[in-house]
Amino acid sequence: MTTPALVEHFFRHEYGRLVATLSRRVGVQYIEAIEDAVQSALMSALERWTYSKVPDNPSAWLYRVASNQLLGELRQRSGHRRILEKSGEQVLPAPKAPVDPLLGGDLQDDLLRMLFVLCDDMLPIESQLVFALKILCGFSIREISLRLFTSEANVYKRFSRARNRLRALPGLPEAFTHAQYTSRLPSVNKVLYLLFTEGYLSSHATQAIRQELCQEAIRLTSLLAEHPAGQHPETFALLALMYLHKARMASRQDGAGGLLFLEEQDRSLWNAYDIQKGLTWLANASQGDHFSRYHAEAGIAAEHCLSPSFQETCWERVAENYALLESIAPSAIHRLNRAVAVAEWKGPKAGLALLEDFAPPTWLTGSYMWSAIMADLHKRCGHIQKAKRFKEVALQSAPSPVIRTLLQRRLENKTIN
Repeated sequence: MTTPALVEHFFRHEYGRLVATLSRRVGVQYIEAIEDAVQSALMSALERWTYSKVPDNPSAWLYRVASNQLLGELRQRSGHRRILEKSGEQVLPAPKAPVDPLLGGDLQDDLLRMLFVLCDDMLPIESQLVFALKILCGFSIREISLRLFTSEANVYKRFSRARNRLRALPGLPEAFTHAQYTSRLPSVNKVLYLLFTEGYLSSHATQAIRQELCQEAIRLTSLLAEHPAGQHPETFALLALMYLHKARMASRQDGAGGLLFLEEQDRSLWNAYDIQKGLTWLANASQGDHFSRYHAEAGIAAEHCLSPSFQETCWERVAENYALLESIAPSAIHRLNRAVAVAEWKGPKAGLALLEDFAPPTWLTGSYMWSAIMADLHKRCGHIQKAKRFKEVALQSAPSPVIRTLLQRRLENKTIN
């Protein structure tokens, strides 16, 4: 791995952990100073590691540099002098054991604790998601705007609102009440869902799939599912969904890195162990009366994983699950996906009928998803001019070259029924 690539890897994997750990040490109200210290450490790594040997334990090196930078900054602030004189170097103790450079070792609990802190009930859900994705998951503003279907300007506003709220907090609590865990768990699950989604179908310019994000999401969700705070059917269903999607990961790209459609994937490459793990977690999620969007999505993923071929997929059950998903978590995206399933089940005219009298929100009408599906359905129905117009919008609005190539192949090669 080249030095710039290594530093980018650590930015993605270590940034959130360092912020979470340092926040617990000195207080989340100093979040800006913490971010500056972590960013400075990463810049120092890029500069130093380019010309000298990468340390044996890069994670511990970053922690030491960031903590020293932060301690120096706090010492310069007269308001913190009393705290520093009282606590001294113990404010930022060094890790007692070497930190694994990929998994972060001791810092796992800090990340989960920080997730619950960021999902503060006093913050709008949009601000919670933006801040968590930016600070803990290493998402760029552009990536967040694409995932939340909003403008970059709105992302900046939500990020600032969350940061201002955190300034008023005294620090990270050692424990939350049961009520706090319960109220914040849905937001924590949504952050983890979005983290996995960005890895599974990335908006990154050159990486269509970012497996490290998927692995990180599964790791954190697994920790949550093992913790009393996360032992809930919704979390179990989310973990089931992740494993069922992960099972197909090896078959989703061709030799050149291009994405493959579901019908093109080599099912012999699907991971049987991950499928079984997903089904086990889905069975755990079925206990009780709670039914979430993750239950419906995991049910759809299970249908695909258990089908011997694309043609033998039970599209009726897939469509029914999308209908359930739309009823419990209303979204134009779910209606769109249901139309695709109905088109495979009953034909393109039936799929198009679900959308023709449907008024999609403005954020969706100009998106590549809406335009690509409308182009595909119109083409399959023989509406060539309409299909052409939607195709042009889809290709222009594709978030990355890899996705644009995929759409072009689908919209040019799909036969008309």
